[in-house]
Amino acid sequence: MNFPMNQREPMAMTKHNISLTARTSVLLAAFLALSASVASSTVPTVVPLPAGVTVRAVDGGQQYYGKFPNGLPASPNYFPVGIWFESVLAPTDVPLDRAAGINLYVELTADSNVQYIRDAGSYAIPSWTSPLASGFLLSDESDMWAGPGSASWTGNYPGAGTVCAPAESKCGYTVQGTLVNRAPANTMIYANYGKGVTFWESTAEAGQFVNNYQQVVSADNYWFTDPNICAPTEGGVMLATPRALTDSECRKASNYGWTVERTRAFVSPKGNLPVWAFVELGHPFTEASAPTITAPEIRAAVWSSIIHGARGITYFNHSFGGSCISQHVLRDACGAAIRPTVTAVNQQIAELAPVLNSPFVDGVATTSGVIDTAVKAYNGSFYIIAGSTQTGPQSVALNLKCGGGTSVTVLGENRSLAMVGGSFTDTFADSNAVHIYRVEGGNACGISGQ
Repeated sequence: MNFPMNQREPMAMTKHNISLTARTSVLLAAFLALSASVASSTVPTVVPLPAGVTVRAVDGGQQYYGKFPNGLPASPNYFPVGIWFESVLAPTDVPLDRAAGINLYVELTADSNVQYIRDAGSYAIPSWTSPLASGFLLSDESDMWAGPGSASWTGNYPGAGTVCAPAESKCGYTVQGTLVNRAPANTMIYANYGKGVTFWESTAEAGQFVNNYQQVVSADNYWFTDPNICAPTEGGVMLATPRALTDSECRKASNYGWTVERTRAFVSPKGNLPVWAFVELGHPFTEASAPTITAPEIRAAVWSSIIHGARGITYFNHSFGGSCISQHVLRDACGAAIRPTVTAVNQQIAELAPVLNSPFVDGVATTSGVIDTAVKAYNGSFYIIAGSTQTGPQSVALNLKCGGGTSVTVLGENRSLAMVGGSFTDTFADSNAVHIYRVEGGNACGISGQ
C-alpha cells in the first residue's frame, strides 16, 4: 500500500627435485586442509546428519547487504526493522522511532532529512536519490495498479490520469524497468508488491516482477485488517478449490508466513535474494467495518513471517480509518495500545539478530501439534521459533532428531522446560501464541551455525 501520497597464490616449492607426484600430494594435502578449515568455520556438521535433516543458509546469504556501497550493515547483528513512509523533519524524530526498535526507513516524505537518520545510526531506502541513502525504492504495488505487462507507461500514477498506453494495456514491467534506470549505480534496489504477485498472476508473470528489477523484495497482504482479503479471488487462492475463507481461516498470523513463502517461491534461483515482510500497525483501510490489528496479532504476524524466511520486517505505520486516524502510529497517541508490544518484539529481534541471520536446520524438528516452526543453529545451540496455527489452545510435543541438551529455555518468558530424549512439551493458547526456545547444552548434530 503506497500511502500516504506524496581468493592464494600457488604454494611455493623450496626444493626443485620433488617429483611431480610428490608435488601433487603436497598441493592436494594443502587444498584439503584449507577446505576443511573453511568448512569448519562456516557450518560444521556431524556427517551424516539424520535422514531428512538439511542445513540451509538464509536467503541471499548472511553477507548479502555488504555487496552494496553505502548499503545496509552486513553484520550478523543487524536485522532490518523498517517503517513505511515516515517523515523525518527534525533530529528528535528518529529517536522516537529508535525507541520502538525501528532501524530503517522504507520510503520517506520528500521533505525528510536523511542526515538526521544517519546521524542517529539508522538507515533509509527512499524512492528518491540521496548520497546518504542505503538503497532505492521502486514503485509500490505496480503489479496491481499497472499490471504484468510491457506496454508503454505514461509516467502517471493511479489517480493522475491514464497509466498505460494504450489505456487498457498493462505496463508494470515498464514502470519498474524505467525506475531502475533512475536508481544510482550499484545501489541496492527494493520493491514491494501486492495481490497481483501473491494472488492474481501466473508464476511467470509474478516471477518477472520478483526476479527482474530489485535485490530485496516483499509483498503486503494485510490478513488481519483487509476487508476484502478473505474472498475466493484473494485469500481463497491459497486453497486447492478457491472459496471465501472463514474468519478463523483468514484472520490468522500464520497467513503472513504464507505470504512470505508465496513470494519466496517465485525467486529464481531459489534463495537468491532476501524477501521481507509487511505487517500493519493500525487500521490501514478507510472502511469502518474493517478490523483494527491488535498487539498480539502484530507480534504473531512478525514471528510467522520470520519463521517462514523473512529477512526483514517493514511496518505499515498509518491508520486511514477506525477510531484514531494517524500517519505516525508508533509516535502518537493512536499507537499507545500496541507500542509496548511492538517495541518488545523489535527489541527481541535485535537481541536475536545473530540467530536470525544464522542457518536454518530443516527437518530436524517434528511436532505433535498444529504449529509452524523454524530451527536455527547458532553458536553450537539450536533455537526454535514456534507459532501456533490453531485457533484454540493446544499442548504440543516438540522432538529434535539430534537434540542434545537436558533443558530448554523459553526466551523472554522467564521459564524453562525439561528435555528428555530430545523431546519437550509446551502449551500454546491460541493462533497468536509464539514461543522461542533455546536448547541448552548444544545440539547433537554438531552444527555450529557461526
